Amino acid sequence: MSTPNDHDIKVLNGLIETTLDSADGYREAAKETENAGFRALFEQRSFERQKVAADLQGTVRQLGGEPEDDGTILAKAHRAFLDVKHAILKDEQAVVNSVENGEDHIKARYEKAIEDTDLSATTRDTINRAYGSVREGHDQMRDIKHAMQARN
Repeated sequence: MSTPNDHDIKVLNGLIETTLDSADGYREAAKETENAGFRALFEQRSFERQKVAADLQGTVRQLGGEPEDDGTILAKAHRAFLDVKHAILKDEQAVVNSVENGEDHIKARYEKAIEDTDLSATTRDTINRAYGSVREGHDQMRDIKHAMQARN
């Protein structure tokens, strides 16, 4: 049975998966780093992403849908690969690079959703609010990555 909100729910659920992947990625990065400052930052970002996902899940429920509550299989496989890579390299730059790559991905997903002309104005507003947090995290990690590259 189709409802007028199906498209909005589908887009939101895709963003929920990506946002949960991001929260999991930050949590894993916090475990992988030996730098206490990075650990605190990654844990904070993980918490923020969990909150963003919870807000999106609430919107899906309001629209009459069943919200996603897990990330994607592909992201889990990617994190496993990064765990192995970091174990071999033991390199903070590698951790920051992988987090920043994830940030590029989530930012692009949100930007694509915002441009979706089939979304309702209310859902687009919800996504825009969530995007503020995503963009802030992306820009912060980009700046950290570039600062580390400049030092090396």
